[in-house]
Amino acid sequence: MRRKWWLLGGCIALLAVIIGTVTLTQMRRTNVRTAPATDNDVVQDDVSATEVKTTKAWVKLKHPLKLPILMYHSISSGNQLRVPKKQAVAELTYLKRHHYQTLTTAQAIRALTTNTVPQKKVVWITLDDAYLDNRKLLPTLKKYQQHVTINAITGFTHKSNHLSLAQMRAMKATGRVDFASHTVQHLDLNALTAAQQKQELVASKQWLDTNLKQNTQMLCYPAGRANKTTHKLAKKAGYKLALTTQEGFAKLSEGRYNLSRLRVEPGISTATFADLIAVTNS
Repeated sequence: MRRKWWLLGGCIALLAVIIGTVTLTQMRRTNVRTAPATDNDVVQDDVSATEVKTTKAWVKLKHPLKLPILMYHSISSGNQLRVPKKQAVAELTYLKRHHYQTLTTAQAIRALTTNTVPQKKVVWITLDDAYLDNRKLLPTLKKYQQHVTINAITGFTHKSNHLSLAQMRAMKATGRVDFASHTVQHLDLNALTAAQQKQELVASKQWLDTNLKQNTQMLCYPAGRANKTTHKLAKKAGYKLALTTQEGFAKLSEGRYNLSRLRVEPGISTATFADLIAVTNS
């Protein structure tokens, strides 16, 4: 009799365990379905929302783009190629306050070659020769999140008044500065043979590509001078655009390798600067 009661008690206990297990499992499933969103759920939602957001589409212009390409050299004083820091900062401040977007080299190439713009008011700021004093603009560029392109003479990086490779790398790392080619020795390309021109164009691009880990696509002619041979060699070397010192707004109708710029002279007022870059693109 005792054995029968023992077997009956064991069966009841086993049945209780089974019922308890099933009930617990159902409760867990219910909790999973009805539980509120966790932190991980919110993060996932945020990621999805971020992926949906895209950069503002560029605007296709109905008429050919007229791009103001500003030309600076040294940020100092002493001659017509030197613009004092106070003036340069005032001009950058004007651009910020009047909602101009300062283009990167890649953006400028895109704008000119596709006749599109990220917004209607754009400007491309270039500084020739890569003087050491160009670094004076960095605090303002960082403050206003603006951008400039420095046209470097690659054979001059050892000179005390020019940027060294280490300084160029540091400036590029800020995300506020691009570097383009101003040839190796800053020679008058018109006075060189085709072979000599090729050496100046190719070697400077290779130096920049190798040392700055980039694909240099813009060339600025020394003293703004070039000829048809230069244009052909620039294209063959891999440059997509080339700049002169011809005065005016840059237009693709000039030719990719013959683009005009606007020289910023020392001593001009902010009002004169505003007039210099004023253009309507539509």
